[in-house]
Amino acid sequence: MFRFEELEIWKLAIEYGNELYNIADKFPSKELYGLGSQLRRAAVSISNNIAEGSGASTNKDFCFFLDTSIKSTLETVNILYFAQIRKYLTEEKRLKLYEEAEKIIRKIRSFKRTLR
Repeated sequence: MFRFEELEIWKLAIEYGNELYNIADKFPSKELYGLGSQLRRAAVSISNNIAEGSGASTNKDFCFFLDTSIKSTLETVNILYFAQIRKYLTEEKRLKLYEEAEKIIRKIRSFKRTLR
């Protein structure tokens, strides 16, 4: 088992990413290479950076990847705002995902504190 597979933040990021993929799948086909693709890339980036960072040789390097994971989470929040404006998802669904993003960011920041 790899180190990242034991991390709660990675597990949350995988669940959140899967949920975002499901959202992107419901976007209109004209968004296949636009907003949908961007949401998918940002969603995968969250867990990817946690996994990649877990293999870093120092905690400082791991924190760099965790910061990138936070930034990718924030990117998904922004994309979801835009998707709501475009009427690709409801405000209720966006708010639910917003709360999940906040939770992930809080937990990543908390985990970062344990590395210092």
